[in-house]
Amino acid sequence: MPDDTPSDRLVLDAMLGKLATYLRMCGYDTAYALDRDAEADDDLLAIAEREDRLVITRDSDLAARAAESVLLTEREVDDQLRELADAGFQLSLASEPGYCGVCNGPVEEVNPVEPTPEYAPSASDERVWRCTDCGQHFWKGSHWASIKSTLEDL
Repeated sequence: MPDDTPSDRLVLDAMLGKLATYLRMCGYDTAYALDRDAEADDDLLAIAEREDRLVITRDSDLAARAAESVLLTEREVDDQLRELADAGFQLSLASEPGYCGVCNGPVEEVNPVEPTPEYAPSASDERVWRCTDCGQHFWKGSHWASIKSTLEDL
């Protein structure tokens, strides 16, 4: 990229599903191959070009074919996060969710008077967000704390 800073619009190959969730929680607009029915390299590259996304992959052939890419070498998500941090990615939790960790859709805060699903706390008791695409609800619970701890240890 011209200014040597990572893009905030990413597309990850099929091997990086867990990493996609972390990046979404860090505020990156992160498309994931299997969410987009783009397991084939040509399909993934078409998404990257059409949507101006940086390709992140463990596949050296795919990385070489992409206009812009980051090639990861590690298998474990913690190690992949370290590689991205070394490449200049800002990896800390956003102050509040912006993208759904499940589908990458936009997230909005739930009004405290609205009901929440059984698996989520009441929005009158704590802040809860909902994906406008898939309806998944999020809050800063134990998963949030676990991700935060992982990122702080990088």
